[in-house]
Amino acid sequence: MLEIEDRLIQIETILAEQERILEDLNQIIIEQGKNIDRLAAQNQYLLSLTKEDTVKPLSEETPPPHY
Repeated sequence: MLEIEDRLIQIETILAEQERILEDLNQIIIEQGKNIDRLAAQNQYLLSLTKEDTVKPLSEETPPPHY
């Protein structure tokens, strides 16, 4: 009977550890999702900057004052 009780305690201990690991992994996934959302927003912002005509074609640029 003692052997069965010891095995049950061991199984409960292992299960508790696996539940803790699962919760830790879930928190990591949530953090990674937030990071992905933040990086996607930054990427969209950078893409929007490249769509603006911030750099004129060379033919439209005025020469520097030393010319």
